[in-house]
Amino acid sequence: MKINNDDKFIVQVATLAHTMYAEEICNAMEDSAKKRGTGIAKRKPEYVSQKMLEGKAIIALSKKGEWAGFCYIEVWEGKNYVANSGLIVSEKFRNAGLAKKIKQKAFELTRKKYPDAKLFGITTSLAVMKINSELGYKPVTFSELTQDDAFWSGCQSCVNYDILMRTNRKICLCTGMLYDPKVEKKKQFVEGLKKQNTNKKIPNKLSVPKTQKSTIAKGLKKTTKNKINNSNTETND
Repeated sequence: MKINNDDKFIVQVATLAHTMYAEEICNAMEDSAKKRGTGIAKRKPEYVSQKMLEGKAIIALSKKGEWAGFCYIEVWEGKNYVANSGLIVSEKFRNAGLAKKIKQKAFELTRKKYPDAKLFGITTSLAVMKINSELGYKPVTFSELTQDDAFWSGCQSCVNYDILMRTNRKICLCTGMLYDPKVEKKKQFVEGLKKQNTNKKIPNKLSVPKTQKSTIAKGLKKTTKNKINNSNTETND
C-alpha cells in the first residue's frame, strides 16, 4: 500500500536533536550496500552526526518519530562542487516516494547554501538516476566531476573500488551525474525568450491616430461629394 508522503512523514534539515539516529542510519547504509553488492559500504556515526550539526543533512521522520530516510551534503574544491550523498530510506518505508522528497529537499538546501556550485553524484541506482534527471542532473564522465582525492578516497569501502583504481578513476559501475547552475540558467534564459516570442500578439488592425482618422474621413467625404457633383453635371449635359 502506497503511503502519502505529506501525511506520514516530516522531511527537514537535520539538527542536534537528530544525532540520536546517526548509528541507526549508518547501519542501514551498510546493510543496504551489502544487499545490493555495490555502493558505499559504511559511514561512521560521528561523521553523520557532524553533518547534522553543520546543517548539511536532510532527515525524514514518521509522525511517530521513527527514522525513515536520510541524505547529507559534501563540499569539494572550495565550494565549486557539492554532492548530495548517502541517500538511504528505511526498509520499512520504501516504495512510498520518500527518496524523491528527501532528494528534492537536499537539492533545495544545496542551491540555497551554494548557489554557484556544481551539484554532482555517483550512483548505481536507477531510481536515484531518475530522480536526479528530474532535478536537472545530466549523465557525465567522471572527468567532469570533482577531482578532489578526498572525495574519491571515500569510495574505498565500496566493493568495486579496485575497478575505479584500475581505470585511473575514469569508469566504474557507478554513473556520474552533474547539475551545472550556469548551464541551467542559460537554458532558462533561452526558454524565456522563446516564450516571449510565442506570446507576442500580431494586431489584426493597424493602430491609426484619431487626428489621422479625422483627416481620412474628411477626405473620403470630400471625394464622395465631388463624385456626386460630377455625376449630376454629366446628367444635365
